[in-house]
Amino acid sequence: MTGGKTCAEWSQYLHDVVGLSGTPRELNDEVVRRMLGRYAEELPLIVGAADAVRRLRASFRLAVASSSNRELIDGVRDAAGLADLFEATVSSEEVPRGKPAPDVFLEAARRLAVAPERCAAIEDSANGIRAAHAAGMRVVAIPNRRYPPAADALELADEVVDSIAKLSPELVAA
Repeated sequence: MTGGKTCAEWSQYLHDVVGLSGTPRELNDEVVRRMLGRYAEELPLIVGAADAVRRLRASFRLAVASSSNRELIDGVRDAAGLADLFEATVSSEEVPRGKPAPDVFLEAARRLAVAPERCAAIEDSANGIRAAHAAGMRVVAIPNRRYPPAADALELADEVVDSIAKLSPELVAA
């Protein structure tokens, strides 16, 4: 949703640049309300994502490090039936800087009590790849087909795969 901007930054942009009425906080709340309503009708998960999470959870402790806000992270995680599989979730609203800064990934590692260099990040966006790389993590990129990461971002990834179906504990640990 935010392309690396925090939800607060995105709401400020909608207010200042796009010119939508309402305060940035009101805009943020309205976007969250509408998105959660859409998610209640149809959850926009990548086909195979839930299976990939379960495959990885069998071998690793998992965290979410997202540019989305807390309500959306929790709403999607809960609606997908994956809440119990993640030991930590971090919104970029909870750290000083959003992606491409490494803050959200570093906080996820801290909450897991694992050194960042012993972590792997699965990412589909350029800013996410840059952030995970800057955090010193192993980066597995699964490029978003609608908004593919730039070549210079993909070069930062340790592995690039074209399908979430190829995501395995062995690939992440390599």
